[in-house]
Amino acid sequence: MNSLANKARSTALTMAVLMAGTFVFVLDFFIVNVAIPSTQAELGASDAQIQLVVATYAIAIASLMILGGRLGDLLGRRRVFMAGLALFTASSALCGAAPDITVLLVGRILQGIGAALFAPQVLSIIGVTFDGDERRRAVTTYGLTMGLAAAGGQLVGGALIALNVFGLDWRTCYLVNVPIGIAALAVAPRAIAESRAAGSHRLDFLGAALAAATLVAIVLPLVEGRRQGWPAWTFACLAAAVPLALAFVLRQRRLAATGGEPLVHPDLFRERAFTVGVLASVFFFVGMASFFLVLAVYLQEGCGLSPLDSGLVFTALAVGYLVASAGAEALAPRFGRQVLAAGGVVRAAALAGLALTVAAIGTGGSPLLLVPALVVDGIGMGLLTAPLVATVIAGMEPRDAGAASGVLSTAQQVGNTIGVAAIGAIFYGAIGPDGDFAGAFELALVAVAAVSLVVAALVQLLPGRSAATVPAAGRPQPSLD
Repeated sequence: MNSLANKARSTALTMAVLMAGTFVFVLDFFIVNVAIPSTQAELGASDAQIQLVVATYAIAIASLMILGGRLGDLLGRRRVFMAGLALFTASSALCGAAPDITVLLVGRILQGIGAALFAPQVLSIIGVTFDGDERRRAVTTYGLTMGLAAAGGQLVGGALIALNVFGLDWRTCYLVNVPIGIAALAVAPRAIAESRAAGSHRLDFLGAALAAATLVAIVLPLVEGRRQGWPAWTFACLAAAVPLALAFVLRQRRLAATGGEPLVHPDLFRERAFTVGVLASVFFFVGMASFFLVLAVYLQEGCGLSPLDSGLVFTALAVGYLVASAGAEALAPRFGRQVLAAGGVVRAAALAGLALTVAAIGTGGSPLLLVPALVVDGIGMGLLTAPLVATVIAGMEPRDAGAASGVLSTAQQVGNTIGVAAIGAIFYGAIGPDGDFAGAFELALVAVAAVSLVVAALVQLLPGRSAATVPAAGRPQPSLD
């Protein structure tokens, strides 16, 4: 009995540390948007500079995630997790204390580098630490934390600015990471067993450089293109991404064929569950961050809500997400990929209902009328998130834990970026000179609903009914120190 209680406490402690890192990493994508107006006013930043506050974080993360995952395989996942979280925590303090926009931008780049180091380790550590039902519950908790951090970012940021603790205003949106990071770092040595990939000793520096260059060539123009009116350099970057990606793939294949150590082993993509799961993740996250963006703009600029009031509306999403995430854990083993398909269909239906509600109330009706559709949309998100992650890592070998987690995390960030760029372009392009926020929001909702149906169709390519489940014990064990 005591050994079971000790194991339960150890598992809880491990998950608490990992989820603390996951929470602040995701939160920082969304909380900063709330702080942008007061940040620009206090620091006297230009529009271009303030846009970089958001862009630099996204670019650093997306371009370095795969490298971060591989470093965990080589150097030790706990070690890299702690190093990345320490950098993220320190740079959050730097952002919170920034005297000018230059220091803030440096801090944001360092935050992104720190997150790219520790975020991929979370799924790697879950994959090599837990088996069977334990791993299923851990993945469910991971998905739940991601969703609540994303949906709650608006509320947390609005509340912090409204409270204006010690007159710090927007700075608290960064400083909130510091106590969480310090607490997680203090507990991590006892909570997380060190692990690394057996037999891995070398890092593919050329592959890492090609991967980073490819992702920068994709993410940078998508982040900055719409704001700058899509100048020629954005199309040049996107075009350059194709030969860079091809060079990366050829490099990985050559290393694998000659007994080297590729950054991402090509065998990963021979698993249909992994390949389809990563592709479905891209589309799912295309509709995630973009929806949060257009909903926030509609509520604040269209309906005139404060950041705090807007955040309160977002809690309807969180409620639905919380309920469905718990249910998905029980449903996935029984219904497999159809749980994912149901999530996509439920999201599409909820977004269609939301569009009809917006068409009826415009920007002058009560935002409370949006709540039923938002709750249902949260249910759709909850049915998708954790089972989709479980699908990708289900067949993951310990040697590939970091690379697989890095690829998945990169897919999520690229999906977010594509969604914000594409759906954002539709939304802002439809607002027009008369400020038709309601009409623009309706159009964006139709686009996000269509993406959700694409996810529902894609998951039908997953192998077998149980593709979204986590396999039982019996897999090879990691090298533990």
